[in-house]
Amino acid sequence: MIDDNRPPSVQLGEVVPPEDPEDWGQPLTWIVAAGMLVTPLAGAAWFILAAPTDPRLSVEGISALAVILALGAAITGATQRGMWRTFVTSIGAGLFNALGLVVVGTVLAGGASLGVATVAAVAGVIATVPTAMLAALLADSAGRGRRIVSPALAGGVTALVIVRLMTSL
Repeated sequence: MIDDNRPPSVQLGEVVPPEDPEDWGQPLTWIVAAGMLVTPLAGAAWFILAAPTDPRLSVEGISALAVILALGAAITGATQRGMWRTFVTSIGAGLFNALGLVVVGTVLAGGASLGVATVAAVAGVIATVPTAMLAALLADSAGRGRRIVSPALAGGVTALVIVRLMTSL
């Protein structure tokens, strides 16, 4: 049964841009915002506090950003209901995080940070595919925690493998 006192975005289980300030008070909106901004914010913190000087020496940081990107996609996808919505939302969040990371790397630093941001973004986007696939399979299962943790682990492991492959070439 639909509760007419709640905003349509919450009733339908999908997050849309808020029609009024009331929507920003809903938990799902904040979860989606966090999932879509976590990687650019983590990248900005790293580039400001300890800007990388050489992408080959920054494998751990690149790996962390790629894993965070997959985590952000899993968090955002877990807010949706239905297999296709979850899949598309996870992929979209991964692409948005990657774009944000490259923009942050471009704005905040020179060549080394941009290279780090690009490698992390590519590895993270590749890792978003298994994240989104597993999130879609778990979309109708009970428990949001399981819908976040399992896809995030699959994406995180994939991200680590991809970063190792990309940095060893």
